[in-house]
Amino acid sequence: MNAVRELEYRPPWLLRNPHVQSTLASSGLRRVLLRKRARQLESEAQELILDAGGGVRLQGFHTAQTALPKPRGMAVLFHGWEGSMRSTYLLQTGGRLLREGWDVFRLNFRDHGDTHHLNEGIFHSCLLDEAIGAVRSFVATNPLRPRAVVGFSLGGNFALRVALQGPNSGLPLDGAVAICPVIDPHAGLFSIEHAPWVYHAYFMHKWRRSLRRKQRAFPHKHLFDPRELRGDLRGLTTALVQRHTDFGTLENYLEGYSVARGQLAQLAVRTWTLTSRDDPVIPVEDFERLQLPDNVELDITARGGHCGFISDLKLSSFAEDYIVERLAALTQPPAA
Repeated sequence: MNAVRELEYRPPWLLRNPHVQSTLASSGLRRVLLRKRARQLESEAQELILDAGGGVRLQGFHTAQTALPKPRGMAVLFHGWEGSMRSTYLLQTGGRLLREGWDVFRLNFRDHGDTHHLNEGIFHSCLLDEAIGAVRSFVATNPLRPRAVVGFSLGGNFALRVALQGPNSGLPLDGAVAICPVIDPHAGLFSIEHAPWVYHAYFMHKWRRSLRRKQRAFPHKHLFDPRELRGDLRGLTTALVQRHTDFGTLENYLEGYSVARGQLAQLAVRTWTLTSRDDPVIPVEDFERLQLPDNVELDITARGGHCGFISDLKLSSFAEDYIVERLAALTQPPAA
């Protein structure tokens, strides 16, 4: 693997607990305290229903910057699993990039946000082609460059895979940033199962709610049995795979969206990845085993939790600073 860079990030002692960090980043408290920073992002956003290919429609929101005479480029943002384009971390990151002069496009994955009615088929993590297709459809009429994808958690996993496969699928990219991305879904699933119970309960509550909403949108479809919905993460994921995919087994499905070990070795897009050693959801060992080309930078902090990186008691974000600084590098001329 290439060298890991250990980044200096020291939150105040009140914010050093990884579970505090993980919770605060997407909390309603942070949304309320920092709501002014995302106001323009939401109030000036244009909703788009995009042709993602194969009859799939996905929802996106584009906000044009007004901070500079001309935009610095286009930032495409991907939320995490059971998040949405209105997740706190996505709103704050988008608002920050807008103020820095970037146009911002936020994509809702299938069955996220208020989009359960758009497609009859159910979301799963291997639906990479439609994410690429939706962004490709958007940039066809918004060809601004440089263009970068930015993702968090499962969205970070999508960002890495879009950066890997997008350029060969008609989606040119100049950069990618992944914050605490899922690397090895096998390990990630095990990690959630053995993390403090609140993580499993949180994800299962949101996923069951989403699946029930999907069922109401398509009442003629029999998506899951009540017994399956009452199951744990592994059991419900297995039911999803068997009922709604062609992968056959849970292992095949998890391997379908893995970027572990050497799977990113051919990644040609300039890419930055940030994670923390105390992430309670994604094991840091997954990152340390990666085999990456020289154009991919892997940065690890001692603290930060899962997509946390809250810097101070004002709930500022080190991850936002990281994203802004990395995307700024795309606007600089190459070194002589």
